[in-house]
Amino acid sequence: MNANEQATDRILDDLRRVVDDAEGLMRETAGVAGERAADARARAAESLRQARERLATLEEELFSRARAAARDTDRYVRDNPWQSIGIAAGVGLLLGLLIGRR
Repeated sequence: MNANEQATDRILDDLRRVVDDAEGLMRETAGVAGERAADARARAAESLRQARERLATLEEELFSRARAAARDTDRYVRDNPWQSIGIAAGVGLLLGLLIGRR
C-alpha cells in the first residue's frame, strides 16, 4: 500500500469517526427542547446525511480503483510472465537482504 492509499484510508477512517461521533451527539441531545436545539439537530442531520453520501462515494471510488489496479496487474502478469517472475525474485531478494541485516 503506497502513501497515497494510506492517506486515503486515514481520511476515510476519520470521516467515519466524525459521522459516528455526530450521530452519538444527536442521540444524546434528542431530549433537549427548544427551537434553536431543533434547528441545530436538523442542520446536523442534513450534514450527516451529506457526509454519509460523500463517504459512500469515496469508498466506492476507492474500491473501483483497487479493482482496476488488480485487473491491470493480473493482465500484466499474464502478458509478461517471465518479467513478472524476475520482478518478484528481485523484490524477494531485496527483502531478504533487508531482513537479514537486522
